[in-house]
Amino acid sequence: MQSNRPENNRSASSDWGAQNSQTFIDYGRYFVPERERQIETICALILPHNTPFNILELCCGEGLLARALLECFPTCTVYGYDGSPDMLAHAQRQLANFGERFQTRRFDLATSDWRNPDFPLQAVVSSLAIHHLDGAQKQQLFQDVHKMLTPDGVFVIADVIETAHPLGAEVAATAWDHTVEQRALALDANTAAFEFFQRERWNMYRYFAPNDIDKPSRLLDQLKWLEAASFGAVDVYWMLAGHAIFGGWRFEGN
Repeated sequence: MQSNRPENNRSASSDWGAQNSQTFIDYGRYFVPERERQIETICALILPHNTPFNILELCCGEGLLARALLECFPTCTVYGYDGSPDMLAHAQRQLANFGERFQTRRFDLATSDWRNPDFPLQAVVSSLAIHHLDGAQKQQLFQDVHKMLTPDGVFVIADVIETAHPLGAEVAATAWDHTVEQRALALDANTAAFEFFQRERWNMYRYFAPNDIDKPSRLLDQLKWLEAASFGAVDVYWMLAGHAIFGGWRFEGN
């Protein structure tokens, strides 16, 4: 990504407040490339269990991924952590029918006070959140998540990444514009949502500027950091428009 682009209005504030939360609730279905496929991919990477097991979602947002996990794995409990009280309240309302199987907590992703849970974790997942940490914070998070997982536990990350070359940023920007426009046409038969996407300069690959919120890292670096944190079978499972799903496993003895 290039740092000489106009400021991204979405990221100008260091606080992801109520307005940003509501914008994402309203427009996430347009803005997230292949949203349903991303959710399906994450679910496909979690081992099913016949007995109760736990999944931690870092920054659960409005609860779409949590809902998919709860429906896909009838014996799981999903712990949805998020920093936005508005997002947590929305998720709680949407998933109330799952009762105690969906547990929420307000947290700060960057702090360590939540990283010693008193329950076993068979999976940790995150979507569009870890890019808010800088490189050193990501490396520490990867190490801490590895310690939190049980053997055969998986860590799955869906996130935006930093491109390694300016042309890569242009490719990602063009692809993101295209996916949002096509999504708007498919859902609404008009481009109003795409026009909002452009007006708000949401496409960080076209309008990125350094800020206190968005700190994406290169995909290759993150794969190396996962391996350095002792994750095995580190891999990339899906990628489109600067968005990637990747992760690794904690194996017995690691």
